[in-house]
Amino acid sequence: MSITQKPFGIDQIGRQMTLYTMTNKVGASVSVLDFGAHIVSVKVPDRNGNLGEVCLGFDTLEEYDQKPSFLGATIGRVGNRIGGAKFTLNGTEYTLFKNDGPNTLHGGREGFDKKWWKGQTLEAEHEDAVLFTYVAHDMEEGFPGKMRVQVTFSWDDDCRLTIRYMAQSDKDTVINLTNHSYWNLSDQDTMLEHTLQVNADCVTDVDSGLIPTGEFLPVDGTPLDLRKPLKIGDGVARRKECRLIDAVDGYDVNFVLNGEGLKEAGVLRDEVSGRTMRVLTTEPGMQVYSGQGLNTTGHGGKAYGAYAGVALETQHYPDSPNHDNFPTITLKAGDTYQSTTMYAFSAK
Repeated sequence: MSITQKPFGIDQIGRQMTLYTMTNKVGASVSVLDFGAHIVSVKVPDRNGNLGEVCLGFDTLEEYDQKPSFLGATIGRVGNRIGGAKFTLNGTEYTLFKNDGPNTLHGGREGFDKKWWKGQTLEAEHEDAVLFTYVAHDMEEGFPGKMRVQVTFSWDDDCRLTIRYMAQSDKDTVINLTNHSYWNLSDQDTMLEHTLQVNADCVTDVDSGLIPTGEFLPVDGTPLDLRKPLKIGDGVARRKECRLIDAVDGYDVNFVLNGEGLKEAGVLRDEVSGRTMRVLTTEPGMQVYSGQGLNTTGHGGKAYGAYAGVALETQHYPDSPNHDNFPTITLKAGDTYQSTTMYAFSAK
């Protein structure tokens, strides 16, 4: 295992940003950036041992700063949507910035994906890691509490990328961290030929603004039933059978995961390359977004159009502060928030 560092541009207030690359014994690598704690690159072998890029990303700091795509970003303080850009905690209503119509999306106007995180390398024989730390001030983006947040990206000789989140606040607050990487296990322009399996019997229903209604919908008999592998393109093609897919021309759905603790949430596979990515998480939900809104350019000038990658965002449910029947995202002052997600790669 090895970790290298290199400059990755100067931010708008003159700070040097750094790209950290962890490489394992087979040459597979993960690159992470202190700006926004982004995953910039993941290169893993196919069934023939050829390394290839499987994570959508950019080549310059300016693109991460200016393009509103969240490619690879650490999302916070609250990922996903908060309806009406407000919530009530301990009897106090907090008003947030509206950056998604009348709602708040992925932390607001300037979420964690636009912040500088202090990086620290942690090297071991069979697993290296980069630990990022950020301190969010009280009422940043409208959220209460000064909060210290740590995100650790670990990469090992078995091609397992593990993300560990930890946070503490000096006031009661809300928190829902996730990573917004888009995955494409092939060299094709879309991942519609990939199969996806998700261990979930139901999803959270949403209104036309993608805000949960508080109801749960069984996946039975619909293209949301991913309990057995389904080709993503086939699911999208069946959009007329499912209101949630038809409304947005693809998947943008929170799946209510089965199981407790660190469990398998889903499996993404590309038959052409032979690559498989297993997703394991301690989180209760996973937002599956099929990337239908992508319209940008990324690594090496490659065009990222609709369905270029799929995001598998492990997290608590959207709009959780406004639904008492959802698992809570409240973090009490002095308590410790912890969450773990693993992306395990293989090929055969």
